[in-house]
Amino acid sequence: MPDRVTVVGAGLAGCEAAWQLARRGIPVTLCEMKPHRFSPAHHSADFAELVCSNSLKAERVEAAGGLLKAEMARLGSLCVQTAYTCRVPAGGALAVDRHAFAAAVTRAVSQHPLITVARGEVTQLPAGPCIVATGPLTSEAFSAALRQLLGRDTLSFYDAAAPIVTAASVDLSCAFAASRYDRGGEDDYLNCPMNKAEYEAFYEALINAKRAPLHDFEQDPKVYEGCMPIEIMARRGADTIRYGPLKPVGLRDPRTGHRPWAALQLRKEDAAGTRYNLVGFQTNLLFGEQQRVFGLIPALKNAEYVRFGVMHRNTFLDSPRLLNADFACRTRPDLFFAGQMTGVEGYMESAASGIMAGIQMTRRLQGLPPVTWPEQTMLGALARHVSTPTADFQPMGASFGLLPPLPEVIRDKKQRYAALAARALNALQSVIDHENLAV
Repeated sequence: MPDRVTVVGAGLAGCEAAWQLARRGIPVTLCEMKPHRFSPAHHSADFAELVCSNSLKAERVEAAGGLLKAEMARLGSLCVQTAYTCRVPAGGALAVDRHAFAAAVTRAVSQHPLITVARGEVTQLPAGPCIVATGPLTSEAFSAALRQLLGRDTLSFYDAAAPIVTAASVDLSCAFAASRYDRGGEDDYLNCPMNKAEYEAFYEALINAKRAPLHDFEQDPKVYEGCMPIEIMARRGADTIRYGPLKPVGLRDPRTGHRPWAALQLRKEDAAGTRYNLVGFQTNLLFGEQQRVFGLIPALKNAEYVRFGVMHRNTFLDSPRLLNADFACRTRPDLFFAGQMTGVEGYMESAASGIMAGIQMTRRLQGLPPVTWPEQTMLGALARHVSTPTADFQPMGASFGLLPPLPEVIRDKKQRYAALAARALNALQSVIDHENLAV
């Protein structure tokens, strides 16, 4: 076997890939350009920086995101393990203090005896076994190197981040603490209700607000549905966001005893609850417009912003034409890819692809065939997504819709999802045992 594997990029995917390789006895050089150079969306020198939401989606295994995390945990995921040590209350979701999470992942990776960290921008593809996990904001120089090898342009879409406000600036006389359907702790979320007149005034201001210029971005960007800016979503119809991020279902305003007409939820950014994220409020409005328009929500009329929402371009490969199901490049078998650049969408999905790439690289170096992840698992669904030809390849996150149906008909959705999850975990455990993947 070669002396070491180079992993380029220390986001969630790169850290997971390096972790899997090192745990299996493979020395790794982990390359990260921060702090010498930052992408437009990154600000911290730490690894595994969460640039958008601090939520890692649902925790319960009967939800697609929860099932994916359960599968990852069985393969020794560093990110899942770390998330539970850095969690903040978020109802049924697993949310983390993003700064503590990134710092903990950085410590774990940096202190592993088989991982050597190399700080500085990589501008050429390294020789020898390599996993590229540079993310959707890959630097121009390295993107050029990839284009030269792959011979194809990357596709692109636009991603947006939601604002963060201080807890002290939220008007608690116009807000109430509760989780939808009483899931989780009663103070996991702050809810900012609106009556019909307040919502209509907010809606009109939102759809007419001024957006930030995209500068060098193309004039008509393709926006990924999972991070749709709130102002774009609102233009689809007056009730679209009331059935989306502002849906009031599962909530009851204690001031009125009734369900609000619409409600914005605020989720804790840190365990102390000093900062809150505006859930589902990804935006590209001008900063002044964000303050003006979001201030029409009564609880936010005096809000102080720690971070305004931003929008930036993400790029991803035409993976079905370039990659195999093991995330290896078809034209260079010792080159693997991982993370959002492969067309998986979401923090945990990116980390999961890093786990798979790390395991598959190890097996290639050991002269073993790649693992075939069962189609019943979320891991298998993501691996198939990035390698199955399609006319219009788009980023995809974990979803029960990606899994084959059960042989029996279960009409109750909760019971059906529980059965799908049990089947997935059983199938994955069989592969772990058969292929001796446990470490």
